[in-house]
Amino acid sequence: QVQLVESGGGLVQAGGSLRLSCAASGRTASSYAMGWFRQAPGKEREFVAAISWSGGSTYYADSVKGRFTISRDNAKNTVYLQMNSLKPEDTAIYYCAATLVVAPTPQVRMYDYWGQGTQVTVSS
Repeated sequence: QVQLVESGGGLVQAGGSLRLSCAASGRTASSYAMGWFRQAPGKEREFVAAISWSGGSTYYADSVKGRFTISRDNAKNTVYLQMNSLKPEDTAIYYCAATLVVAPTPQVRMYDYWGQGTQVTVSS
């Protein structure tokens, strides 16, 4: 069992930056590949970024590539999402999730555990 808690969301102007954190608890939390997803009002949950358990492999949605960076610190059982050059269309609730799939995957159904989410609002 893995528990995930996101933090770091907030209100920022377009062009600004935020860093989201996802703290994982559980004996084997560092063994999981991790992903970030987001869901805007009236839209389906969509993939943002994912990282392997070692941190050696990452994968990004085209919409955030070059602007967002996913990383992890296994000593702290924490995954981060650095978001730069934010746009109003990045506004959503951001969720972190954990999967036992070895390679980072964009598929929602492959993730076993989910956090409660943190709101990110980007004003124009």
